[in-house]
Amino acid sequence: MTAVVSTAIPRVLIAEADPWTRDLLSQTLLSVRCDVQLDVCADVGEAMLYLKRLPDLIIAARELPGIDGLELLRNVRRLRPQTRLPFILMSNRTDTTSVREAVSLAPTAYLVKPLNLESLKLRLHELLLEVGQEVFCEIPALAPGLNLNRYLESRKEDADGAPLLADVQQAVKRSLSPKSLDLKQVEEELRSDPQVTAVLIAAANSAAQHRDGPVQTLMQALLRLGSTQSMNLLLGLTLKRSARLTEPMLNEQASLFWSFSLHTAEQARGLAQVLGLDEERCYSAGLLHCLGDLAVLRCMQEWKLAGGDLDEAQVLKALKEHGAGLGSELRRRWRLPLELRELIAAIYGLGGGVYSRELLAMNLAGQLARLPADQGVETLLETKAGRLLKIGMPELRRLRRNQA
Repeated sequence: MTAVVSTAIPRVLIAEADPWTRDLLSQTLLSVRCDVQLDVCADVGEAMLYLKRLPDLIIAARELPGIDGLELLRNVRRLRPQTRLPFILMSNRTDTTSVREAVSLAPTAYLVKPLNLESLKLRLHELLLEVGQEVFCEIPALAPGLNLNRYLESRKEDADGAPLLADVQQAVKRSLSPKSLDLKQVEEELRSDPQVTAVLIAAANSAAQHRDGPVQTLMQALLRLGSTQSMNLLLGLTLKRSARLTEPMLNEQASLFWSFSLHTAEQARGLAQVLGLDEERCYSAGLLHCLGDLAVLRCMQEWKLAGGDLDEAQVLKALKEHGAGLGSELRRRWRLPLELRELIAAIYGLGGGVYSRELLAMNLAGQLARLPADQGVETLLETKAGRLLKIGMPELRRLRRNQA
């Protein structure tokens, strides 16, 4: 296989309709060669424009809106017949006719979805690196005069979410059998991680996966995505910058928010059980309600790694001013189901109008989780949620004991 000439920084074009697969491909490329120049698009029309930048490698899905990826490959071979530009074509199709049609145009590789991430990385190593070559990339410096507040504001549109709090790689390794990934075991090991839950739910609700109603729990997401795609997304999360926090001060804060998320999730599930509601959906909402605070901590680690100053007062101020906003933005940008977002919002407060029992339960769960250790649960009976749910004192006390 002919490798891309790597004396210069390679340019790679990715054409893929699904945003989560695009992100996975981008992170995989950057993990192989961190200095790669990426052009990313969702359809062939835009890809044809990027061809003018003379990419060194193209990775394209066959199933693209409008003109498909096979036509892009055909155009590339017609426009650059002498160079045999490396072209990796991905497809859901495995029938003989489809494969032969693609092979006749001489793609460098024809990969079947869901992708085998390790096989893809091996091919990228062959194409983008010479034998024995290593590439090192420095973290970009902060812009002159940029302060932490403006930096966090600028990250709303591209923040990667929360840091990983569970050991994802070990969980995948333990759950991997000779045949596939044990999805039930993965769910049991990673159900407490807000980032894992949020990303897989978002990916399972993307346009490429959307069918049979919205996915709102981790187990539902794993089942819809399947073992290979789930494993790819999980391992892709570990490739991202600042996937895990290394700054002790930020780690301490993350532990507090994680603990609070878990307490709220458990209280929500307990209330749902008492009231005959969807326990797992309520658990998901409770787990995800601190996503924004955790995402702010991850952004602050990136700020610190890029050379920014950081102290405890700045951390607390940034969490207070940016946590809720970044959480709302992430849930909107990731297109988490509206019903799930409404349950998360209810933890913070109830607006006007008619309240479902699930919304009331989530509001009461949030209050239970925030209740000081020296304060009795009697006060919760007089809250709006407590009055409307008409839940008894014994149930509240039992839930409180379970939290302790």
